[in-house]
Amino acid sequence: MSTLLESLRSGTQVVAAELRPPRAELESIASMDAWIDTYHAVRSLTRAGTYVFLTDSAVGLKEEDNLRHLVINLGSDVPRSAVIPFLTCKHPREYCLAYADRAHQQGFDALVVLGGDKNVGPPRCVEHAWQLREQIRQRVPALALGGWANPHGDCATQVAHLLDEHANAEFYLTQIVSHHSQSAVARFVSEGERRNLAVPGVFGLFYYRSANARTLSTLSSFLPVPVEGLSREFAAGATPEEVCARSLRDLAAVGARHFYISNLPLGRAASTLRKILDFSAIAV
Repeated sequence: MSTLLESLRSGTQVVAAELRPPRAELESIASMDAWIDTYHAVRSLTRAGTYVFLTDSAVGLKEEDNLRHLVINLGSDVPRSAVIPFLTCKHPREYCLAYADRAHQQGFDALVVLGGDKNVGPPRCVEHAWQLREQIRQRVPALALGGWANPHGDCATQVAHLLDEHANAEFYLTQIVSHHSQSAVARFVSEGERRNLAVPGVFGLFYYRSANARTLSTLSSFLPVPVEGLSREFAAGATPEEVCARSLRDLAAVGARHFYISNLPLGRAASTLRKILDFSAIAV
């Protein structure tokens, strides 16, 4: 596979998957089982040509060291260019810099560096993620670094952050969006075009498995969830794959080109993604 950055800069559309490593507090047997499921998901996705992002302390919960497990267990079956780890600032500075060193030494060519939720978990080692990316860039210049943007926020401010000379990001990921936030995405894309933003973006989608009120309420603490819209769609008989495919199709229609999909079921990650793409009628 080409590197992620090469694909993002080419005419190829990228639809990637985002997976969560097991939680750090799991018992050893449960953790081992969870990692086996993760390995199978990574292998099946990458064999199908799909890039995989692996999170770090998602939703404020401490997760297993994704890089260590990847290196130990994936072996040569999975090209390093197909897997892009996340690194949040919610670790000591020395750990973060050593993590970037390890990623480069083990053959990974890209790393997404995010701030991390300020409201939960340990404090950040720096105030803003760009500060950590700047330090990593000085130390490991060969790594392609990914940043972050939020289309739900003020689009002029978000694009300005990406254009800033200190951004130190060759690409960026976005907060979770959907077809219910199509207008916000359209404004963000238009602002980027108006200001000649050349940095490629990967827009986040969430695979909602149902409209369970308790689940959606919990998710709303971490990301913008269109509760009413989802409830209507599922009540009308839409499947999770159809709902996700609508987001993919409708956001592509307003100029979003690349996507990553979160919350795919580990045991069926590749087949579920294939169904989503088939429903969306988007060729990847």
